[in-house]
Amino acid sequence: MKKHWVWPLLMMSLVWGSAFGAIEAQDFPSEAVKTRYYDLIAMLRCPQCLNTNLAGSDAMIAQNLRSTVLRLLVEGKSDDEVKQFMYERYGDFILYEPRWTPKTWLLWLGPLVLAVMGLGIWWSMGFSRRDTRQGLTDLDRKKVQQLLER
Repeated sequence: MKKHWVWPLLMMSLVWGSAFGAIEAQDFPSEAVKTRYYDLIAMLRCPQCLNTNLAGSDAMIAQNLRSTVLRLLVEGKSDDEVKQFMYERYGDFILYEPRWTPKTWLLWLGPLVLAVMGLGIWWSMGFSRRDTRQGLTDLDRKKVQQLLER
């Protein structure tokens, strides 16, 4: 008797095994470090992926950076020191909220400048659309009357 269930069972175990192997097991010294770790990896962007944070990326560099974040937290570094460490190595791209520097002023002030410009254009268009019509003069009324009598 052939056992047809062996191959599907083997295939499922291979798939499940790889899925369980993808889970990163981290040892946290305390609950506070665990909370800070998950907050930080949610704030930091993966340098390889487009618009994905370290928590959601499966890239190798993201795994390395998550390990680095945990190592720095275990060493007693503050959240700002961890962000500064990452900033020094990867620049503004690693931070979802870039710092306030002359290079990023346009990024921060651009939307405000565009909104003010839009309001200015809207306001000036309101003045240009004012009703500039004047009433008919007596001479205009006579001309209209003459045209209507024809």
